[in-house]
Amino acid sequence: MEIIGSLGVLLAIIAIIYFSLREINILVAAPLATAIVIIFNQMNPVVTLLGKAPNQYMGALSGYILNYFAVFLLGSILAKLMEASGATTAIANYILEKVGHDSPYKIMVAIFAISSILTYGGISLFVVMFAVLPLARSLFKKIDLSWHLIQSPLWLGIATFTMTILPGTPSIQNVIPIQYLNTSLTAAAIPSVLGAISCVIFGLFYMKHCLNKSLAKGETYATYALDTSEVIEERELPQFLPSIAPLASLIVIALAGSILGSEFVKKNIIYIALLVAILLAVVLFKRFIAEPLKTINLGAVASISPIFATGSAVAFGSVVVTSVGFNVFSKLILNLPGNPLISLTVLTSSITAITGSSSGSLGIVLPNFAQFYLDKGVEPEMIHRVSAIASNIFTVVPQSGVLLTFLALTGLTHKTGFKETFISVAGSTSIALVVIILSNMVLH
Repeated sequence: MEIIGSLGVLLAIIAIIYFSLREINILVAAPLATAIVIIFNQMNPVVTLLGKAPNQYMGALSGYILNYFAVFLLGSILAKLMEASGATTAIANYILEKVGHDSPYKIMVAIFAISSILTYGGISLFVVMFAVLPLARSLFKKIDLSWHLIQSPLWLGIATFTMTILPGTPSIQNVIPIQYLNTSLTAAAIPSVLGAISCVIFGLFYMKHCLNKSLAKGETYATYALDTSEVIEERELPQFLPSIAPLASLIVIALAGSILGSEFVKKNIIYIALLVAILLAVVLFKRFIAEPLKTINLGAVASISPIFATGSAVAFGSVVVTSVGFNVFSKLILNLPGNPLISLTVLTSSITAITGSSSGSLGIVLPNFAQFYLDKGVEPEMIHRVSAIASNIFTVVPQSGVLLTFLALTGLTHKTGFKETFISVAGSTSIALVVIILSNMVLH
């Protein structure tokens, strides 16, 4: 039975990847893949799909939405206000003015810097893509730089150190562990800073390597790009300081609450920080947003699809991890010899690869396995940081919604737009994780 069940788990993973490659929405793909798990593991289909328990599909989906809807909602509203006001463009223009437009590598670093600032400020990586890619495209065309090189600067900025490594980041991946471990956004701060530095060093080195390789081949903008001439609309933009103020307030409040607040404040500071940032954005950008209420409504509506997509991935994974077939894999992983953080890394990254969602992976691993590692004597702060970064390693897999969005926006394909993306994300976060685990061993 276990062997057949394990085969079903593998087939379900292959199926959800295949469905994603065929552009079948995760809302449809997840229950279809779940059905494969149910059949091969002889699970009750009605109870498993429609039950309300956390290890059943609808129960896991609704539970995830209940726990994290506020973060998705407030984050999406802030993102829409920043986007509609032109604040994200103003920030991007300011950085580009300071860095310059003459050097290909400087331009790539500028894109990385812009993406990093926006995501560390709590802006959704989806919104950052929409804001940064039009600017990047015009710059790449101007200096005739191969369009596929957009991968390393963009992904290094939106999906590595600002997502799970740097202390204080308000990302959902850094928020989820707090609920289960009573930690804070700055968990394992010193090892995390060292990990972030190593992540950026590797990422910038790999970025330079990709650039040199492309230039040596004589590649141009047109080599990989579908040339759709885009005109960036000229409009009045807010000044740099007002533009960055909501993001700065978000970062400062989140950090201050995480460091100085009570346990209650530490668990809820992200909501306060987001609310303050939204109110500040409404006041500062009133002149630049024609219909503020409509913009807020659009932001609220825009939060629905991402949370249901992620929740569906969580629901699929929740059924998988409670199946007989998955027990075979989990026993092997949990009993890996050596430091328990190694098995935590393997377990979390594996589930991310299954679901295609880092936050989805954390929503499965922590409620089911956090106590196991606490009983092993692992510090809650290290469980927080290691699980978060491990969930980041395989964020970009073929079926992940964020990758499919990127490919659609850039006109690249899995063949031309996946390799450098994967290495930039998986390589840099893996190195950071090794540095964090080793530095924690030295410090303790």
